[in-house]
Amino acid sequence: MSTGTDQHPVVDLGPRRRTLATDPYAVLEELRAQGPVHWVRLPDGSVTWLIVGYQEVLAALKDPTLSKNWYRATGQLGPNVIGTNMLTADPPDHTRLRRLVSREFSARRIESLRPHVEAAAAELIDGFQHAGSVELVEDFAMPLSLGVITDLLGVPFLDREAFRAWTADIIVPPEDPAREGQVLEEITAYLDQLIETKRRQPGEDLLSALIRTMDEDHDRLGHEELRATAFLLLLAGHETTLNLIANGVYALLSHPAELAALRADWSLIDQAVDEVLRWEGSLTFATNRFTTEPYRVGETVIPGRGARVLIALGSASRDPEQFPDPDRFDINRPPRAHLAFGHGIHHCLGTPLARLEGAVAIRALLERFPDLSLEIEHPTWRPSMMGRGMSVLPLAFSPLTRAGSR
Repeated sequence: MSTGTDQHPVVDLGPRRRTLATDPYAVLEELRAQGPVHWVRLPDGSVTWLIVGYQEVLAALKDPTLSKNWYRATGQLGPNVIGTNMLTADPPDHTRLRRLVSREFSARRIESLRPHVEAAAAELIDGFQHAGSVELVEDFAMPLSLGVITDLLGVPFLDREAFRAWTADIIVPPEDPAREGQVLEEITAYLDQLIETKRRQPGEDLLSALIRTMDEDHDRLGHEELRATAFLLLLAGHETTLNLIANGVYALLSHPAELAALRADWSLIDQAVDEVLRWEGSLTFATNRFTTEPYRVGETVIPGRGARVLIALGSASRDPEQFPDPDRFDINRPPRAHLAFGHGIHHCLGTPLARLEGAVAIRALLERFPDLSLEIEHPTWRPSMMGRGMSVLPLAFSPLTRAGSR
């Protein structure tokens, strides 16, 4: 049994940087075959414990001794801190924040957005249906996902391009560290101003509702909590949904038998989205956790306090112990719980909205263009460790002469 890194040699993933971006599953499969946890050096030079087995990932996602609060675990402020949100808090702070925010994410409210998402998808498709080709990420998945979440939060239409640039720089940080800090300053200042505007002139949007919301103890979200929550919802709500749409279209178009099965029975759309999430989920890794006491994974004990732990969601979703023939994309796969949206108290609050957007967007495209096809064999993946998303995905189709006809 190992009790420290002196007995657990570091696995250097630096030379696998390109493969981690293009096919992380190959790297994770090799690691999983050697054991459920590894001490690794990431391509950016940082070191972390990496958990890769399904059962071990599930256990880690649920374990309260693994902290999401960087300062609590290490005594140091984490990078990119703009305030406490659900993703960076532990109970009881997390419990309070999630209770206040979840009040505004009811099933009824999310389902009420369906007509809006359908209309937004149709409008975007109308814009390129005569062209015969489309770059899916830039011209459909990105504006749809960003439009839905900014509409939901009440971000003015003219400010969306700024958000688009900010989120791009946050997902794939710029090479200039000064620019990285500038991005955070810009988005912090913008959100501060937006919150104050909503306080003076509240609307029917989610941010106004979060400002008004109060629990039975008359508790409210503070200003910094509002800012950090808005930041989280904008970033997570945009990025993960964008990836889900693009990854889903790619998965189906590159698997003709599954595409044909879906076209023959649209009642399978939610099932298909679920398989996309398992096979090519929006996140390869969960966000950082830290030990607060010794944490055992198999025969290895991770040291007691402040050790960084990275959880490989993508590896868990391809673990053959949980999913037989895991590399096969199968929309009729018997249901088993994947972990694409996490698990436990940090399970993604926006899961129902992401599923709804993914199902609406994918169906809208496939129904409007019966001969939709990939223009490239292999997509270009963004060089992000956390997110699993494409930078471009060109598609071709027969142009429509008018809506719904050829």
